[in-house]
Amino acid sequence: MTSVVSNGHATPSKPTISHAEQRRVIHHDADVLIVGGGILGCALAVALGRQGRSVLLLEASLKEPDRIVGELLQPGGVNALEQLGLRDCLDDIDAIRVEGYYVTYFGKPVTIPYPRQSPTDPLPEGRSFHHGRFVMKLREAARTCPNVTIVETKVTELITCSHTKQVLGVECVNRDQRQDCYFAHLTVVADGYASKFRKQYHAHTPRVKSRFWGLELIDAKLPMPHFGHVLLSDKPPILVYQIGSRETRILIDVPENLPSASVKNGGVKSHMRNVVLPSLPEGIRPSFLAALEQGTLRSMPNSFLPASTNKTHGLMILGDALNMRHPLTGGGMTVAFNDVLFIRDLLSPEKVPSLSDTKKVLKQLSTFHWQRKQASSVINILAQALYSLFAANDENLRALQRGCFSYFQLGRVQGPVGLLGGLIQRPLVLFWHFFSVAFLSLWIIIRDAPLWKLPLALIQCVLVFWTACVVIFPYMLIEAFY
Repeated sequence: MTSVVSNGHATPSKPTISHAEQRRVIHHDADVLIVGGGILGCALAVALGRQGRSVLLLEASLKEPDRIVGELLQPGGVNALEQLGLRDCLDDIDAIRVEGYYVTYFGKPVTIPYPRQSPTDPLPEGRSFHHGRFVMKLREAARTCPNVTIVETKVTELITCSHTKQVLGVECVNRDQRQDCYFAHLTVVADGYASKFRKQYHAHTPRVKSRFWGLELIDAKLPMPHFGHVLLSDKPPILVYQIGSRETRILIDVPENLPSASVKNGGVKSHMRNVVLPSLPEGIRPSFLAALEQGTLRSMPNSFLPASTNKTHGLMILGDALNMRHPLTGGGMTVAFNDVLFIRDLLSPEKVPSLSDTKKVLKQLSTFHWQRKQASSVINILAQALYSLFAANDENLRALQRGCFSYFQLGRVQGPVGLLGGLIQRPLVLFWHFFSVAFLSLWIIIRDAPLWKLPLALIQCVLVFWTACVVIFPYMLIEAFY
């Protein structure tokens, strides 16, 4: 039996409710308490609720969210969603089929479709959509799931034992400003990129180098429908993808201290009008200009946050509160759903009969930290490395950017887009393709250099190769050892 609580007042769906629901609704006590009713929180509530766990899902506002990211689910994420039994959450939200990527480099295009896993398999597909509509479908799945109670309340503090420091539950404030408390054997913090509880329990802090500024375009004519568009030049990258029958999202990366977006030069709007608009495909420009004139600009920070092992009894941090990467590759939700799959298995009643056994839970969460890397490490490394290349701001990075596009033009696309789409989860495959791009970049430098400049070209090759190592190895080391 499931109930929804608003303003802290329970409304059971039937007069007679189970003992577990009485425990949640009346005594505010459960096996699992999840802070955050977003993408991960809802999926985890359903996964654990279907295993028979008693789950409280707390969310500050049950209104439909309105965000400019979390709108593209890669094929690997669609597969994970299907394994969770939540594939139908993509239905009836005007979601758009995504078949791959359309990348342009100074106007020259290359089409990169998602690859089949085997000759007999259908072509993989992603989905793009309005973020809020997808979240509402996930919340509905949680609401109708046995053993789950959703509560609309704002969590303000974690409750910890003064002696053992074990997390016991949360303090919260309802919309009528009434204070309340909820308790559980396991408290899951999944309150997103701006988590208010991360700092005390996470070994790392987010790093932000740029922001995505977004507009919603109406009736834009994309060069390649059903493909995500990545527009590359000597300026920061631009992403364009359809999120509805008439709506298209455009995201413009604006690094910190970008001169053309400075207040002195007219700010971000001036940058979009003078720099971005002329670089867009013709079919996008009218709708882009119309959206820009309406003044509906919004932004989100592009953050990098390595995962950290959960070491506090009674606590688990997940989602963007745990691990973030640049959203350029659209891999965040794929990582989230794969994390839920791992947690569902590691904390199953067969492996952990009672979540009150916090030592056993911590042991399983340590296993989770390393096991999840088989799905998350490729996406994390690729997102950071590709952003360095696509937002190239020096000669060596621009050489690697040119080599990357040439690699695509040669038809070497199945491996890279398989990694990007969450279909290939092998870091060695990423390593192979990245350094294949690096060596192709060196060949292009030598090929294009006049004979009399060959010594200088060889010196540049050394610098470009060193830059490639600096781009990827720090992230590979983080994923391997932290």
